[in-house]
Amino acid sequence: MPSIYQLKPRFQALLRPGAQYLHQHGVTANQVTLAAAVLSVSIGLLLAWASHIAWLFALVPLWMILRMAFNAIDGILAREFGQQTTLGAYLNELCDLIADSTLYLPFALLPGVSPMLVVSTVLLSTLSEYAGVMGPLVGASRRYDGPMGKSDRAFVFGLLGAGVATGWFDAAWINGLLVLVVLLLLATLYNRVRQGVTEAARQPSDE
Repeated sequence: MPSIYQLKPRFQALLRPGAQYLHQHGVTANQVTLAAAVLSVSIGLLLAWASHIAWLFALVPLWMILRMAFNAIDGILAREFGQQTTLGAYLNELCDLIADSTLYLPFALLPGVSPMLVVSTVLLSTLSEYAGVMGPLVGASRRYDGPMGKSDRAFVFGLLGAGVATGWFDAAWINGLLVLVVLLLLATLYNRVRQGVTEAARQPSDE
């Protein structure tokens, strides 16, 4: 199914010169991954502490764009400059889950917003990413199927952050969007499991 993730190759092409510059100056993929995680957690904690200050939620869309750049650059550094490591694979998956959870949860503190919907979004996001990671364990590839992958969630929560900061979205709008996100996450979880099983079944048997 369509996903913003499909635009990633073009985005990476724009960032390739920057990644080369960082490589030349000794910056590693793991350092970029950790820096993005630390900044995400810092912003999430700030929003949780000052959730009553609406304009601070403008940090979410701004950071989501920068974070996608961080993620693209760490991937380029790892693949194209020989920096792929086992530790890096762990960091890439775990830091994304930590960052996403920390950035999403402050929305539960907004007046009138359903904490259950926010927590459900965090839980289903984690499960869908776990389903994607399960692919190689069953003989398939790492699954990135949509319609609500990591990049799509970044877009939605960036939109929500902008809506909160400007006052365009009230609690009813936010809850409505979160219901849609939950439904799309369920579809994503289903698609990743189904596609993983299908792909694994096509692999030749060792026997």
